[in-house]
Amino acid sequence: MILSQEFQEDVPLEDAPLSKEAFIEEVAKHTLPLEKEYGIRPSVTIAQAILESNWGQSGLSVQDNNYFGIKGGKSSRQYATLEYEEDWVEIEASFRSYPSLQASIEDYAKLIANGTQWDSSLYRGVIDADNYKDAAYALSDAGYATDPTYPEKLIALIETYQLDQYDTK
Repeated sequence: MILSQEFQEDVPLEDAPLSKEAFIEEVAKHTLPLEKEYGIRPSVTIAQAILESNWGQSGLSVQDNNYFGIKGGKSSRQYATLEYEEDWVEIEASFRSYPSLQASIEDYAKLIANGTQWDSSLYRGVIDADNYKDAAYALSDAGYATDPTYPEKLIALIETYQLDQYDTK
């Protein structure tokens, strides 16, 4: 799918809910250049943005432009979130805030490419994966999310919306 002209400019997502197709197109236009720079498949990035932000409608994405559920420091805004620890439990956690969708995607790409302060190669398997399925499982293996069905959810989104059409790897 080629990006349509109407989505070439940065659409402020907080103004009005986008259709699913428009959300995918808006996220895709920011992920495509980052695939070249960081080696992260756009299909996986788009699927994570969909899942983590509920199509850009979660409080975290609307209020703080955080489309990937990236946690922040103690001074960051707190949100209730579900974590899986043998069962689902609700906790309060701090999350990063961004000025835009693009900033959120760029920070996500840097996290996947550079890892964390304590493990720079934590997400290396995501980049080295031969396909989007392996990349989804690599995210899970690295502990990106506590949901035990996280990779299957990402794969289902990629396949349902044919997000792999954006991958050039």
